[in-house]
Amino acid sequence: MLTVIKPFCNEFHRENRMDLILSEALATVETEYLLTAKELEACDLRGRKILFAVCLSEAGINMEYYRILEYFRRAPGCLTGCSGAVIVDGSGELFTKSLARRLVFSANAAGCAFISRPLVEATGSLYNFKVISKVLGTDLLGAYQMLTERLIKRLCDFEMLKIRHPNVLAIHASSRKTSNSLMLWEKVKSYLDESIKVTEISLRNGQLLDCRGCKYEECMHFGEKGGCFYGGVMVQEVYPAIREADALVLLCPNYNDALSANLTAAINRLTALYRTTSFADKAVFAIVVSGYSGGDIVACQAAGAMNMNKGFWLPANFCLLETANDKGEALALPGIQDRADRFAENMLCQLAY
Repeated sequence: MLTVIKPFCNEFHRENRMDLILSEALATVETEYLLTAKELEACDLRGRKILFAVCLSEAGINMEYYRILEYFRRAPGCLTGCSGAVIVDGSGELFTKSLARRLVFSANAAGCAFISRPLVEATGSLYNFKVISKVLGTDLLGAYQMLTERLIKRLCDFEMLKIRHPNVLAIHASSRKTSNSLMLWEKVKSYLDESIKVTEISLRNGQLLDCRGCKYEECMHFGEKGGCFYGGVMVQEVYPAIREADALVLLCPNYNDALSANLTAAINRLTALYRTTSFADKAVFAIVVSGYSGGDIVACQAAGAMNMNKGFWLPANFCLLETANDKGEALALPGIQDRADRFAENMLCQLAY
């Protein structure tokens, strides 16, 4: 049984296009549709496979979507044990991906895991399917249909694999003397038992060149050889470690409501490895510390880059979010020991058996 959460939208022409796509893609799948927040509140959603399907108005809005989002935020745990994927159909060229990232963040915090590359987005013109339609040998609408069918199959087939001795890779670009993010990671790491092998890589020392946008053929050439044109720590340390890792932990201080420059560069540089290596069986977690506010913005960026783009799967409650400014302040936050322990326990539950 697949549960389709499809917030009702008054823009009927958007509904018609998505309805046509879904009717064909779900023709042989047993489904249940939920259209309003009240319907969600009236049933037990835990343990389900959920396809979130959202149509947007001409203004990029769906009011029922916001009511459903409010429910997820008011009812932590309401999606415990769920796994999900997302389709967003827009009237214009904007808002589809930003809405999807916010949906994934909120549903994930309510207990829903997300499969690798969980999003199919259709802009109003469908122009975003231009490249993939050529690869698939079809038109824009045909690409929309095919990607939706593949997404639904991957969701139905998805199982969270647990490993006896998982390898966890933590990546950071912070100073151990002052970083609240690293201090929290040390607290989390101390809770992990000996069954988990932990590797840490610092991107702080030395020069880390960002991706300069090599041509696809060049990127593939170096990727097939296990490297990247720009070499350095990414090729020497990060690529081999990610190949061996079962899970990646990003340690993310909030820099101007964004990931730090070195972490951003590292994510961009994963493209060469991604072209030749599937990350679909690798989980991604994050620890985000903000000096004042905006941690949710950074968490959405991490989920968007690593889950939607690079294809890591997103475990439920993937992110530990805290607010701390002064050196060591994170360790003095009320209840921090309990939250760090719960985050570590969640990692253990999602990865190890």
